[in-house]
Amino acid sequence: MRKCFPHASAAAALATAFAISMPYGLVSAPKPGEILTATLHAEGAQIYHCTHNGEGKLAWQFREPVATLLLNGETVGRHYAGPSWELRDGSAVSARVTAQTPGATHDDIPLLLLEVTASRGQGLLSGITTIHRLNTVGGMTQGPCPSAGEFKSVAYSADYAFIRKGP
Repeated sequence: MRKCFPHASAAAALATAFAISMPYGLVSAPKPGEILTATLHAEGAQIYHCTHNGEGKLAWQFREPVATLLLNGETVGRHYAGPSWELRDGSAVSARVTAQTPGATHDDIPLLLLEVTASRGQGLLSGITTIHRLNTVGGMTQGPCPSAGEFKSVAYSADYAFIRKGP
């Protein structure tokens, strides 16, 4: 299991992970004035829908993630369509992708940089401005889809680093 960092004091320890996990200069460790609030591990599935693509051929299209968020092996929340992250403490954020780079293998979903677009509640995710998806394993679908309307669930795991602006 990957180590999770619940406090800003772990930012220095995570800087190396950011450098290793984000090739091609996509992102680096939190910038000056930013604080790493938490890194949560996700275990779940990427859901795909078989539909016609722009060329009229059947192809798997990403639909949504469904994952459990873990901190030191304990369930603390969930990750779902939006994309959104919601914690037991009542805090939640939604975000949009601003940059991505391929995962380590063709089976791994991309590493992402996301900008928070909406938030609610008070708690750990309160004030989060940026999210990094790191250390992805699995989640990519392979092969043709058999018929329109079918769904496919592909197991994945990732770490999500939540960053906010400093005081």
